[in-house]
Amino acid sequence: MNPDKIWLASYPEGIPATIDPERYRSLVHLLEESFTRFASRKAYVCMDSVMTYREWEQYSRQIAAWLQQRGLGQGARVAVMMPNVLQYPIAVAAILRAGCTVVNVNPLYTPRELEHQLEDSGAEVIIVLENFATTVQQVLPRTGVKHVIVASMGDMLGVAKGALVNFVVRRVK
Repeated sequence: MNPDKIWLASYPEGIPATIDPERYRSLVHLLEESFTRFASRKAYVCMDSVMTYREWEQYSRQIAAWLQQRGLGQGARVAVMMPNVLQYPIAVAAILRAGCTVVNVNPLYTPRELEHQLEDSGAEVIIVLENFATTVQQVLPRTGVKHVIVASMGDMLGVAKGALVNFVVRRVK
């Protein structure tokens, strides 16, 4: 083992130490293969709710179609203002599948910081978790953002758990 790469000792059996960077034409190509190859496997788990690769594929396809229906062209910037929730990987995959560019936005930005990033990036759309929508609302008129998609914390957690989580997030301080 290479003493400069001690992390290789932690790799499970069958995981190669190197990858072939020419194997995939793009991240979308990698995603598409993974959606098919691992369709029934868990892709993500959040608050004990599981999202399979198949579900990830379906949700991201729907949002990608929505973005394209809005006339967003190749490379159009779409901001994502979310913490680590199931909606985040869906949004990123959708943006890439639509041919757009992901603009990651720190959900803890102040209005001034958010306004600067949205204007500097040229974002036309922002996908935001409702907990942070107030900040977006404060700066929206001074940006080029044309569309806002608001997700709720409980959206991907099932009916009962989702409703409970949304209630707590919205009403309990």
